[in-house]
Amino acid sequence: MTAVRVTEHVLSVLPGVLRLPSGTVTDPKPLRADARRNRAKVLEAAETVFAAKGTSAPTEEVAREAGVGVGTVFRHFPTKEALLEAVLHARLHRFVDEAEAVVAQNSADAGAAFFSFLTSWVEMSSAKTAYFEALSAAGVNVEFARHEIGVRLLGALGVLMGRAQAAGAVRADLVVAELIPVIIGTAKAAEHVGADDALRDRIIAVLFDGLRPAAAYHHA
Repeated sequence: MTAVRVTEHVLSVLPGVLRLPSGTVTDPKPLRADARRNRAKVLEAAETVFAAKGTSAPTEEVAREAGVGVGTVFRHFPTKEALLEAVLHARLHRFVDEAEAVVAQNSADAGAAFFSFLTSWVEMSSAKTAYFEALSAAGVNVEFARHEIGVRLLGALGVLMGRAQAAGAVRADLVVAELIPVIIGTAKAAEHVGADDALRDRIIAVLFDGLRPAAAYHHA
């Protein structure tokens, strides 16, 4: 699989780079300090409300949670879809920042760092599905494009996997192009079990066992 195809796989798990219909604002103009604060409050409130009540929660609830008027919400995000897209984009950038922070920490337990990162990826990927579906249902033309998010994430994943392989915690014959479909499949399986956290954790553990050297889970 080529590097381009691998990047497309990454973006299929992280649909944060969206080509939206013409007229949709994705990069706001520079804002005054108070406007920036209000925008940040709205985004934080939207994450809280959508996580608790789903993406169908009304914009008025987001405004109440943020402590601003609904007009302020619409001034920054003219449509519900624009708000959903902005929240999703912020989540993805935050996740990639966290991935690079894990790389920078250079944990002494490379295997634990690698599998902890994969687990976070699976959990984040499952959580983002509601945003993706809401945007698609609203008629937003969601397309995946090569973007710095995918490039940065691939870089972090490659470093963490290489360290784990060097430590003997991950099978040596595994390559990133094979790992991406495993993450996609694990995320789908985790999403399928819904709110059963114990079953989800069990499924993740079983599937991730396939990434370990045979000696790590076969007892003599």
